[in-house]
Amino acid sequence: MQSPSQSHPIGINPKYDYIIAGAGCAGLSLLMHIIASGRLANKKILLVDKDEKRGNDRTWCFWEKEAGLFEPIVYQHWNQAWIHNENFSRLLSLEPFTYKLVRGIDFYDHCFKLIRQQPNIDILHGEIEGLVRNEHGTSIIVDGETIAGTYVFNSILFAKPILGKNEHYLLQHFKGYFIETADPVFNPAEATLMDFRVSQREGTTFVYVMPFTTTTALVEYTLFSKNLLEPEQYDQGLTNYIKDQLKISSYSVREEEFGIIPMTSHRFPPSDGNTVHIGTAGGQTKASSGYTFRFIQKHSAAIVRKLINGESPVVKRNTGRFHFYDSVLLDILANDQLPGSHIFSELFRKNKTENVLRFLDNESSMGEELKIIGSLPTWPFLKSALRQL
Repeated sequence: MQSPSQSHPIGINPKYDYIIAGAGCAGLSLLMHIIASGRLANKKILLVDKDEKRGNDRTWCFWEKEAGLFEPIVYQHWNQAWIHNENFSRLLSLEPFTYKLVRGIDFYDHCFKLIRQQPNIDILHGEIEGLVRNEHGTSIIVDGETIAGTYVFNSILFAKPILGKNEHYLLQHFKGYFIETADPVFNPAEATLMDFRVSQREGTTFVYVMPFTTTTALVEYTLFSKNLLEPEQYDQGLTNYIKDQLKISSYSVREEEFGIIPMTSHRFPPSDGNTVHIGTAGGQTKASSGYTFRFIQKHSAAIVRKLINGESPVVKRNTGRFHFYDSVLLDILANDQLPGSHIFSELFRKNKTENVLRFLDNESSMGEELKIIGSLPTWPFLKSALRQL
């Protein structure tokens, strides 16, 4: 279990049916799926987080074929996206997928507006100190108070996991500028998914560009590595890219964002008794790419289906081979066997974009996967695969 060990007593009769620990993407998404189902309004629910979520602290990008649950707050979407490295540039058609961006503040405002309309849901702001389980049930400790529930849905990674043999733990860390220019320089119909035309000295490094209008865009400097950079290094990477690749000399920074996402082949436990782990704490972050939003939505929908059917909400994973693929790629990146810039560029250069996106979503067929694997350098992947086996 990822939480501090606690031994507080738990009442036999829980105060809540469901307690959601953490009001981030995973906790709020689960709650929105519960509300949208219309089938669990008789359940008493508690949402707990130390923050009130009033800032635009992050963005989420993802691809979908259909309009999803959060379609009303999609800030911008694209049907085309660029991939660049030093020797290769291609404008990809993403159809039948659409690449979408949701701003953090829009997500929080949208969720809390609906949540506050539900008489069966309480909101508590406080420090989550731990989770408790014994023979009587499960509960959460908030500012020293123990609150019992039938199920606790936990999105908090209390500590870095203890890695097993051949497991790896990298960080995806990024800083983004929301910039505005005086002159029209962006094409809002074309995003940049990955641009590797930056120094790779610190590890796999790329920039993505999400244009909103001809004069505004999010420019994000992103790395996959074991260690964080010094703060000024992110700023230097951004300013260099804007100047050298975007050819922009005059702009203003309207907002900034910074984030860290763990990328690990560690198998997070899906549950501990009646505590169900969700989000990154429940293994819903794609280990080889850091993409999380769509995996959280699929996990939330599966949990709600089980709750409606009166079943245990623990969702069994059926992604063994995808976990293996992710583990192999992380092994290559962690051991510097092959540049990540080369791997991701080759994925999109040699394969149909739709198949790559399905592969990254853990929804591809075995035949598609064999073609994708066959398009990558054989020897480095074979060595890493043998280590993982």
